[in-house]
Amino acid sequence: MRVTITAFVTLDGVSQGPGSSTEDTSDGFGRGGWFVPHLDQRFVQLASEWLDRADGLLFGRRTYTSFARDWPAVDDPGDPFAERMNSLPKYVVSNTIETGDWAPTTVLRGDPVAAVEKLKAQPGRELQIHGSARLGNTLLSEGVVDKVRLVVTPTVLGAGRLQFPHPGSATGLRLTHHEATPSGLVLLEYDVTGEAAVGDYEGVTNLAS
Repeated sequence: MRVTITAFVTLDGVSQGPGSSTEDTSDGFGRGGWFVPHLDQRFVQLASEWLDRADGLLFGRRTYTSFARDWPAVDDPGDPFAERMNSLPKYVVSNTIETGDWAPTTVLRGDPVAAVEKLKAQPGRELQIHGSARLGNTLLSEGVVDKVRLVVTPTVLGAGRLQFPHPGSATGLRLTHHEATPSGLVLLEYDVTGEAAVGDYEGVTNLAS
């Protein structure tokens, strides 16, 4: 399987509490709910297409706990995500919980990188990380992630937990898709290419076209 990060971020890189003011108030964060005003049908369509590619969902403990609380309660037959979110295999990386109540769930114990690499070696399409910024950043730094999908809101919060905090390895990405939705969301898809390229500026005459 390919490991994929899907993340909602502000223009200044914050990923904390996109869905409501009370979703994640840890560390005194009080600016949640920044994603909701920009939801539109084009985003929903593309996000549904992304979820179609999943053969499993991968979480850190904190995101798993909140998702396991909220998603089973979504019983709207018109919701385009609930049935798949609730039925797909879930994997939670944690050494503090023994089992998961959001069936079907498998708890991955021990070293998170080794556990995910073992899971990644199994046949399948995408193993998708939703939320779980700390886990995603760790796996990206260790070269385990294959693709990054970002949904960027036209918002600068100036506070909150970042999706890609330092420290971490310098990782290179290649843009494979981009578009803006009517509400102003910018959707970006990247393949991970390995170590980030660097160079010294020597003028513009020999730049690639």
